[in-house]
Amino acid sequence: MIRLALAVALVSAGPALADPIAEGERFAEANCARCHAIGTSGESPLPEAPAFRTLSQRYPVEQLAEALAEGIVTAHPDMPEFQLEPAQIEAFLAYLESIQAR
Repeated sequence: MIRLALAVALVSAGPALADPIAEGERFAEANCARCHAIGTSGESPLPEAPAFRTLSQRYPVEQLAEALAEGIVTAHPDMPEFQLEPAQIEAFLAYLESIQAR
């Protein structure tokens, strides 16, 4: 009986149990990879675009949350403007934290 209740709870939780790091990686692949190196190795396709694994060397990654919520705008004309929802921000930051070069 307990197993059945647990199974029902897990199934009904659905997306709430999704892996935020994987969600963040999917966002990066879909929206950032054409310019930035988004993984733990490799060069950025656009040389001026910082590799995501080195972002913490420039500023604390967790401080990107506000910029992502309000909309990142840069002087770089090819950088799209993003405004993410709280769950997207959490997932993207979890992914960024997971790949930072230490």
